[in-house]
Amino acid sequence: MTENKKSLAYICFTLILASVLWYLLFVIKPFNFWIEMSISIFILILAASFSKNSIFVFKKIALKDILLGIFSAIVLYAIFYLGNIISGYLFSFKDTEILSIYNNKAQGNLKLISLLLLLSIGPGEEIYWRGFIQTTLSRILGENKGYILSAVLYALVHIITGNFMLVLAALVCGLYLGWIYKRKQTLTPVIISHALWDLIIFVLFPLI
Repeated sequence: MTENKKSLAYICFTLILASVLWYLLFVIKPFNFWIEMSISIFILILAASFSKNSIFVFKKIALKDILLGIFSAIVLYAIFYLGNIISGYLFSFKDTEILSIYNNKAQGNLKLISLLLLLSIGPGEEIYWRGFIQTTLSRILGENKGYILSAVLYALVHIITGNFMLVLAALVCGLYLGWIYKRKQTLTPVIISHALWDLIIFVLFPLI
């Protein structure tokens, strides 16, 4: 088996693992959602770290990357704000499915949730999805194909939750953050963007 085939096979393994973890997280819900989410992401990062590909893709941290992360988080929230309005006219089930996600806030105080979103969940997802999945697929398939496929896979993993709005949200985030990562080739702005967006949309200014 060639090195590329081994890398693709290992990606498939971690994606299956991610699907199982997401099923437990969103469907079975064995214990606290936010703690389980952090543990699940840690498991994915740990699995990715066993690959031969670097998952921590950082250039020297520059002010422009920090500012880009902050700005892009605000833009992403604006996209979701408008999308929430538009989807209300398209999908009668929209509010029910979005509310099912927000109901998880009842499982923790806002300070704990905010800390996990900023320091664990947001950064962890970017390290796995952009640092490992997109980086590896881009190396094998080329930047554009790797970018598109990683965004689609991010959405597909969420299908197992049975929540269409969550799948759609994952696709939008995957395309948006993946594009920034493709352009900048560093995790700094996408980690900042994802973490801040999580905080804004779940804690500071929820859509519902």
